[in-house]
Amino acid sequence: MGSRRAAGRARMTKTTLTYLGKPTPAPTSPEAAVLDRVPNAHPRERYVVRFTAPEFTCMCPFTGQPDFAHLVIDYVPKAWLIESKALKLYLGSYRNHAGFHEATTVEIATRLRDRLKPVWLRIGGYWYPRGGMPIDVFYQSGPPPKNLWIPPQEVQSYRGRG
Repeated sequence: MGSRRAAGRARMTKTTLTYLGKPTPAPTSPEAAVLDRVPNAHPRERYVVRFTAPEFTCMCPFTGQPDFAHLVIDYVPKAWLIESKALKLYLGSYRNHAGFHEATTVEIATRLRDRLKPVWLRIGGYWYPRGGMPIDVFYQSGPPPKNLWIPPQEVQSYRGRG
């Protein structure tokens, strides 16, 4: 067991990370953001990783006004894990990026899917109302793996006041 941990640390030190451990200005756009990944120390195990971004923002492509969402990203890793600071900066790079709710949610999902090549990935984009109507967008890369506990996202649909 100790040798497996040492091997994992050795692989980790060989991985060059763009942001971790360094003062880092926010990327200027999602395209400019680097999605660093790190080796999965347990690639033979099946488990779920969840990231929640309850204060995600981007801009309406027509009005330039801010749009807000609560994102929940779940994935079952294979060889790679997303480095959390890189993910945080990537999501933050959308702050001044114009995009429709649907396009933005699917763009994030497919970029993560293509970078990590996970066993499975899903994202729930729970968007706050624009023009009085909330839009929820869901992406899933395929059927969830069997015999794996995948908790529900449990983000309440927007109910307005009262």
